[in-house]
Amino acid sequence: MVNDGATALGAAQPEEAAFAQSVTEGEPILEVRNLVKHFPLTQGVIFKKHVGAVKAVDGVSFDLIKGETLGIVGESGCGKSTLAKVLMNLEPATAGSVRYKGEEISRLTGSALKAVRRNIQMVFQDPYTSLNPRMTVGDIIGEPFEIHPEVAPKGDRRKAVQDLLDVVGLNPEYINRYPHQFSGGQRQRIGIARGLALKPEVIICDEPVSALDVSVQAQVINLLEQLQGEFNLSYMFIAHDLSIVRHISDRVGVMYLGKLVEIGSDLEIYDHATHPYTQALLSAVPVPDPRARESRDRIVLSGDVPSPANPPSGCRFRTRCWKAQEKCAIEEPLLARPPWLTGLAAHDSACHFAAERVIEQGAAEREDGASPADEQENGQS
Repeated sequence: MVNDGATALGAAQPEEAAFAQSVTEGEPILEVRNLVKHFPLTQGVIFKKHVGAVKAVDGVSFDLIKGETLGIVGESGCGKSTLAKVLMNLEPATAGSVRYKGEEISRLTGSALKAVRRNIQMVFQDPYTSLNPRMTVGDIIGEPFEIHPEVAPKGDRRKAVQDLLDVVGLNPEYINRYPHQFSGGQRQRIGIARGLALKPEVIICDEPVSALDVSVQAQVINLLEQLQGEFNLSYMFIAHDLSIVRHISDRVGVMYLGKLVEIGSDLEIYDHATHPYTQALLSAVPVPDPRARESRDRIVLSGDVPSPANPPSGCRFRTRCWKAQEKCAIEEPLLARPPWLTGLAAHDSACHFAAERVIEQGAAEREDGASPADEQENGQS
């Protein structure tokens, strides 16, 4: 599906046209088309005047396939968390469409929205602020049962909460403790247990491990993968850490300034990236080997990220891109599969000059006069 980059209310395609063609193969449980979220900018105190808008999410389209994990990565401020909130209807969409199992949910309110939210839950970023410090763990995890009493009868709720604590690896006897009595990793497990309480089909994870230690991150990621297999969950996993996203994700979408610029399988994105921004992100991933770190070909982007209130014309990445030409300022590239690419490089990329990156010879290799591959070939000859 091509992303037409809707930038204003009503600029999205009509619903039927937008859903005429699938973004990906497989059975989608969540379909997002041309989703837009603009926050208005005003001047004045008494008489407010509309002077513009912050384009936090500006024409995003993707499918979440049943049972898969879709990773979303990008710099801070690119719109990842806003996208998650709009999907949950915590923030109303400015334009666009979100369908859950074919049903439009972006405009639901009241009891209809309440029914859908039972099947779409969220794990929040900060385990220190997403739990009410005045409530016990039992009350926090059991609160969804008060809103949806049909899930667990009143007499069975304590046992249901204890079972959830056990599922996420916590002692069921902790049910009467308060959040301040737990570590960060344990609090995030409590948040996951709360998300699982209503037996949802989709869980949106908004940077669920960014506030945790590395060892605890691994435990939480492994827990999420285990629960996905047990409960047939579909995840949208938002994170900054590219290595974590690759570990847990089946497909990966890269966001820049409110738009998806590249999307594909983990192998396509990490080993065959074609968008310059994705290539710059991957070149910044830390390398544990000191020799490899010295010889790596790093891309250092110039300039600052443009303001989402006044994004550049055409391609939004052009002000920092080494491939930028006159066409990039005039014509906005569509998120589509470039016809000139083949193999694993042939996936959706919003770049007029999408191509795999040719890795230059590293400094250490240049000093040696030959690459390890050359040395091996010379030795064999």
